[in-house]
Amino acid sequence: MTLFWRRMGHALPWLTVGSAAVCVTLLVMLPAAWITPQFAKASGARVSLVEPAGSLWHGSATLMLAPGADRQNATVLPGRIEWTTAFWPLFVGRLHMRMQHGSMTGPIMLDATRNGATLTSGSLLVPASLLTGLGAPFNTLDLQGDVRLAWTDLRIIGRQSYGQLTVVLSDMASRVSRVRPLGSYKVVFAAQGESATLALTTTKGPLLLEGTGTLNDARVMFSGTARAAPAERDNLIGLLNLLGRRIDDDTVALAFAR
Repeated sequence: MTLFWRRMGHALPWLTVGSAAVCVTLLVMLPAAWITPQFAKASGARVSLVEPAGSLWHGSATLMLAPGADRQNATVLPGRIEWTTAFWPLFVGRLHMRMQHGSMTGPIMLDATRNGATLTSGSLLVPASLLTGLGAPFNTLDLQGDVRLAWTDLRIIGRQSYGQLTVVLSDMASRVSRVRPLGSYKVVFAAQGESATLALTTTKGPLLLEGTGTLNDARVMFSGTARAAPAERDNLIGLLNLLGRRIDDDTVALAFAR
């Protein structure tokens, strides 16, 4: 028995080194697919990484955006998002990633722990078809134009979110209207814990939209108005009738709930 334990004592350092080497090798070789489900879970399936390639440390995937948690009418952005992950922060329970996409103005940083996550400010150009998945009236309008998302530093603590997201819709057009462009608009979402507010304003164009709303427990409530500039009143009358209930000759009421 003494000889056995003596041999074990001599072999223990080598067993320790070998085990550590195996663990480090497995850690280094973790595939990119290991991290992708975490994005879908954290965003309620609104942001997903599909077709992952590479590893956890340096990989890429296609970015898929969905307006709802059911992923209906999801839009896959052209190009791939690439990331690099810092090695040492994982040993203290932190995920620190640098991410870049061709539609972004620059790289962004994700810093996450079990208690929450922080995403640095950035912007992203997305297709207007993403709006179709929001349902009526967007699926009827079939909007075309440039849509850019820009956000401040975003913080997520449990179910609470803090930060601001601005959606800029430039020179929008619709297949149901001959007026092109209809206008340019800005939507500002302000997250304030478990709820958020939104405000819609028009920056230019003959179709004038404005309104406010709230987001609470994944439910969106919005009310506002749409009206036509006098010079395009006759050309926009049909579109206004699609958008909402008429208030007067120039204005209709907008109401949206999901």
